Amino acid sequence: MVKRLSLIAAGWTLLLLGILGLLLPMLPGVPFLLIGLSVLSVEYKWARRWVDGLRRRFPTADRKLQAILTRL
Repeated sequence: MVKRLSLIAAGWTLLLLGILGLLLPMLPGVPFLLIGLSVLSVEYKWARRWVDGLRRRFPTADRKLQAILTRL
C-alpha cells in the first residue's frame, strides 16, 4: 500500500514539474511529463491510454524512456 501511494505521489509530482517546466525556461518540461505519465500509467487507465498513444507515435523515444525507467 505504501509503495503504491509513493508511486502515485511520485508520478503526480513529476507531472507537476513537467507543467512547470513548460512555463519556466530553466526546467525541462517534456521529460518530466513523459516520465510522470509512464509512472502513473501503472495505476491509471487514462495515463495508460496516453502512454500507449505516445509509444505508437514515437517508438524511438519510447525505447529511450524504457531504458531510463529500467535504471530507476
